[in-house]
Amino acid sequence: MAARRGPTFRRRELGKQLRLLREKADITIEEASAALRFSETKLARVETAHNGLPKIRDLEKLLDLYGVQDLDTREALLILHRDSLSREWWTPYRHVMWNGMAVFLGLERDARAIRSWQPDLVHGLLQSESYARALFLSEKQVEETTTQFVEENVRLRMERKDIITRKDSPAELNVVVSEAALRSWIGGKDVMLEQFEEIERLVSLDNVTVQILPMFLESYRTCLNFGLLDFDEGLEPVVQTDLQETITVTDKPLMVWRYARRFDALRGGALAPSATPEFLHQLAREIDSH
Repeated sequence: MAARRGPTFRRRELGKQLRLLREKADITIEEASAALRFSETKLARVETAHNGLPKIRDLEKLLDLYGVQDLDTREALLILHRDSLSREWWTPYRHVMWNGMAVFLGLERDARAIRSWQPDLVHGLLQSESYARALFLSEKQVEETTTQFVEENVRLRMERKDIITRKDSPAELNVVVSEAALRSWIGGKDVMLEQFEEIERLVSLDNVTVQILPMFLESYRTCLNFGLLDFDEGLEPVVQTDLQETITVTDKPLMVWRYARRFDALRGGALAPSATPEFLHQLAREIDSH
């Protein structure tokens, strides 16, 4: 089965190649942006896949500046550029997304495996529709959002779940969730009971693993939620973190290594995956007794 490579994946590949070519030519990002009359920020965002490069002429100018004469190399980069401009599945929702979320969602769709830690809320890919709606509604008055904003975010979150439920090469999802996240009531008893059922349904899939980190266990934990995305080939793993309504994504090896160690420590301290259904049943019994 060929590796998935959507537009964001292609933009990231193109940005990486352009950065390597610039560095090989011993040209700084300041020099390159000045020569092409780009802003330094624009070129930096192209190299990190946060922005595309809409005009093919701009790419040709960069290749000329970097001294790329080989016709096969130029042709390969031009094809990569063309593919990077395709419409993304999340495009209709861009106006309701956090800063940086577009890059993350594009890469998430192409990931082979996802490892994630969630200390406060149920992971987005595990959320039921009613839980997601209750979560956004709880923020509505405080954040002064609209009903349309709520409903579009719910639809976006439900469409994301295709990553793990699709029949064609679903991503492997491995989540460690804090018990505290499961005990935080979102939307009331019925919503929480339905949410537990949804998690149990999803963990029955061969590609989904959920481990619970009980509150009473003395173990490593961190208050910052994060995710690690692994790919089949051609692109390094990335780590995603959320901070102040901004989603950051980086493939810096040191950062990926650090968060991989953190995930391994969290997973090592959590209950075994086989214990998840019974733990959820116990929580459901406690909630149902209220």
